[in-house]
Amino acid sequence: MSVNSPKTSELFTPFHTPQLELSNRIVMAPMTRNFSPNGVPGADVATYYRRRAENEVALIITEGTAINHPAAVSSPDIPVFHGEEALNGWAEVVRQVHEVGGKIMPQIWHVGMARPVGSLPNVEAGPIGPSGLDINGEKVNEPLTTEEIQEVIQAYAQAATDAKRVGFDGIELHGAHGYLIDQFFWSQTNQRTDEYGGDLVARTRFGVEVVKACRAAVGPDYPIVFRFSQWKMNHYDARLVETAEELTQFLQPLSEAGVDIFHCSTRRFWEPEFEGSDLNLAGWTKKITGKPTITVGSVGLNQVFLSNKTEDVSESIRLEELDAKLNAGEFDLVAVGRALIGDAAWATKLHEQRTDDIKTFDQEDLKSLR
Repeated sequence: MSVNSPKTSELFTPFHTPQLELSNRIVMAPMTRNFSPNGVPGADVATYYRRRAENEVALIITEGTAINHPAAVSSPDIPVFHGEEALNGWAEVVRQVHEVGGKIMPQIWHVGMARPVGSLPNVEAGPIGPSGLDINGEKVNEPLTTEEIQEVIQAYAQAATDAKRVGFDGIELHGAHGYLIDQFFWSQTNQRTDEYGGDLVARTRFGVEVVKACRAAVGPDYPIVFRFSQWKMNHYDARLVETAEELTQFLQPLSEAGVDIFHCSTRRFWEPEFEGSDLNLAGWTKKITGKPTITVGSVGLNQVFLSNKTEDVSESIRLEELDAKLNAGEFDLVAVGRALIGDAAWATKLHEQRTDDIKTFDQEDLKSLR
């Protein structure tokens, strides 16, 4: 046992809602791995997730999985969530995770205009988005028509239907980081003048309709998690909202549409979201909506997410700060990303206060599934 082991008792307390019961508060964050040839998750993917579930990760949110649209993702090794072969692969993932007592949800995903022109697996399929603008605001394609928007929404709903059918414990909709749903939220990529564009609330319409369609597909008691962020890939200072009042305007339509849990993606969980309050994005979201939230951002790392700077504050102190915020009820669940790639037994070792035994994440870890 390390004398510097952090006190993390709250992380290992049960979580209960009418829709979801978890043995503790630890969630595996979704992380693209690119180990599903032709979009089909195989035995190695099932073992990868099982290994985390049997080491006290209460809820696994899978890597992003593609809805049934030709431009949904940009690699043939990213898993898809349609077609008999891929869904059978996912059913085996679910079976393995459930066998060791874990819960699991797929992250349902479309990258939108973040997909480079000519990407595999469908070279001929152009990227799609609300205004045909990439995340730098440059025009690449024509805006989606309202008919095309409805087709995409139905593809999300079909993925939700299939998730429930193959035994997943809920779904997460990826509405963060500058991907399709988030491109409708963000004024830089959504310059539409119809019902899917306009002010902040109007720009939530696509996301709201996706949530409503998924809710109609799975019924009232099946958990829907919604992930959102301020930052975008390669635009780390981007912001959807500047104040708590604007965040309220943004969240209310999504909450009313049927979101059960909000997954609030930040790069550093300890940073306050707005001046004058210590609450982070998950803390504010729970305060505004009254719904459970997941916090995330450099949990269990010695280095800050997407930064080469080593923090002066030790990892153990950060984890104690996390536990204190959890105990205060600022948020409900904690998503852990790269630390769980580095060490599948991260949660167990933390629980047993064997922090000296934790294998620190290294970029080499991304080259294989372990």
